[in-house]
Amino acid sequence: MPTEAGYRYFVQHLSSDSELPLDERRMIRHQFHQARHDVEQWLRLAASVLARTVQGASLVTPPHAGTNRLQHLELIHTQGRLVLMVLVLRGGDVRQEMLTLAEPVPQEALSQAAERINDVATGLTAHEIHTKAAQLPLLEREVAEVAADVIARADHLPTRHVYYHGLTEMLAAFKEESVGALQAVRLLEEHTFLDGILSEALGPNIGGVRVVIAGEGRWEELSHCSMVLSRYGVSDQATGALGVLGPVRMRYGRAVSTVRYVAGLMSDLLLDVYGEVNSETGPRNE
Repeated sequence: MPTEAGYRYFVQHLSSDSELPLDERRMIRHQFHQARHDVEQWLRLAASVLARTVQGASLVTPPHAGTNRLQHLELIHTQGRLVLMVLVLRGGDVRQEMLTLAEPVPQEALSQAAERINDVATGLTAHEIHTKAAQLPLLEREVAEVAADVIARADHLPTRHVYYHGLTEMLAAFKEESVGALQAVRLLEEHTFLDGILSEALGPNIGGVRVVIAGEGRWEELSHCSMVLSRYGVSDQATGALGVLGPVRMRYGRAVSTVRYVAGLMSDLLLDVYGEVNSETGPRNE
């Protein structure tokens, strides 16, 4: 059996040009296009495709904006001085906050205030909105400052959900390696631990595949596991991560080619959703 150094040599020198067969790529692409513009269905499908193709465990995190920007704000009168603020962020996240105003304000005035805030704050970060708020009238200023605080909190939220698939196949792949199986299960269950590894291993940039073999001497908690990871999404808007997890002796060539293809396909589909490409252009991957 190859050593860890041997696996690293193989990954670095022999698997860089590996590619999924054309018929598999066409089948995967067709499955995603059947899901239309349902991002959640794409996430579930990506986890399923990765696990089935590699015969191991897969993980996919939803696209998330590292620095959120305001897309739209609404103010809805409820009763008395209570007002519901609804924030739509770039990338589709929705946040709600109940406000208590100094005095009751009719819905028409609230709608006008929301419109003025949207005029000056759409597309801005929390810090930028705080700066702009100082120039607004009292009501709009107070609302804009609360909105900025909500967006700032969203910037620091950990991964709320991870889609994964193939746990049974992964445990079977470990066979008698109980330590490795336990390490893999812990990684999938502890999102804070997973967030830290993804942030350090992948960074913010989209594209490329990162292979982590036996923890690379940096993560003792992965000393009996290997991961093949990639970041997908739309730069400066929203990105997520996906990959496969298994024993050190996994089939790296197939894992790398599958992760690379699915990540590229997800990025292309999200580009279409965010209006960055014409919907008739289609994905770059053939």
